[in-house]
Amino acid sequence: MPFWYNIATGQVEEEEHTSRKDNLMGPYPTREAAQNALESAAARTEAWDEEDRRRREEEEG
Repeated sequence: MPFWYNIATGQVEEEEHTSRKDNLMGPYPTREAAQNALESAAARTEAWDEEDRRRREEEEG
């Protein structure tokens, strides 16, 4: 059963009892993964930003 993280309430929701989709992040395979949604998103964003910095540095020579 998928889980969702509600950014408006900070609560984890189960598939059959979700709020409006525009307030949700997911789906996640486990409740724990959904609880860590913000941290996971921040880590991915940081990794993408670092990748973009490296590409710019390579292009600038």
